[in-house]
Amino acid sequence: MTDSTVLVSKQGGVTKLTLNRPDKLNAFNTTMHQELRAGFEQAASDPDCRVIVLTGAGRAFSAGQDLADSSVNKNGGVDAGSALEKLYNPLIKLISTMEKPIIAAVNGVAAGASANIALACDIVYAAKSASFLQAFMRIGLIPDAGGTFTLTQLLGPARARALSILAEPLPAEKAEAWGLIWKAVDDDKFQDEVAAAAAKLASAPTYAIGLTKKAIAAAMTNTLGAQLDLERDLQRLAGASPDAKEGVAAFLEKRPARFTGRPS
Repeated sequence: MTDSTVLVSKQGGVTKLTLNRPDKLNAFNTTMHQELRAGFEQAASDPDCRVIVLTGAGRAFSAGQDLADSSVNKNGGVDAGSALEKLYNPLIKLISTMEKPIIAAVNGVAAGASANIALACDIVYAAKSASFLQAFMRIGLIPDAGGTFTLTQLLGPARARALSILAEPLPAEKAEAWGLIWKAVDDDKFQDEVAAAAAKLASAPTYAIGLTKKAIAAAMTNTLGAQLDLERDLQRLAGASPDAKEGVAAFLEKRPARFTGRPS
């Protein structure tokens, strides 16, 4: 439905979620939050979905929060804490704990909370014309939607502070050079490269990807000993899966593996 704030399309194991308020640069309102969460939840429970792609319609990924929306605008004041508790924080937790891989396809500017939603995804592709902007300081707020955590973890405190306090746009190519995103792609090749990556993940061992995501998330706080124990436990689960059996058989038989992505 073109009047939906999030468009959902499915093809070949790929579920594509497109933020769809192009006249507002895909700024988030309450309805978009609800529809995006529903899209992620449906993809998580869909056995035919192997990978999710999140992108924006038009010339922007998203301008961030729609400040005219009632979720934050309270009689001319700003109640961002309530919107975070009810909308953004559950969304970031959902994205970060999703067992299936999520690609953020940042087709244009990603500003404010939307930049941090994109960075919460597993693999971030950005068109070279795109940029990431921690715009919060421009309106007297602090980075949210996990921004202070993600920026610090990926870039270190010096760059996290500068990006947050100066509120200057970070071009996609510099974001790649700094290790903030996976890849910046020429605009005319962007859609094709994202589609190729999604197709590759749609035929990958989805269950092993989910276990890998758990291990990497735990590595942020684990000791080496605890991480080694976790790798052992998760590897046992992976090794007992049909995909591991198929992967070994395909290797020995010198043929491409045909993964189902299922745990059993």
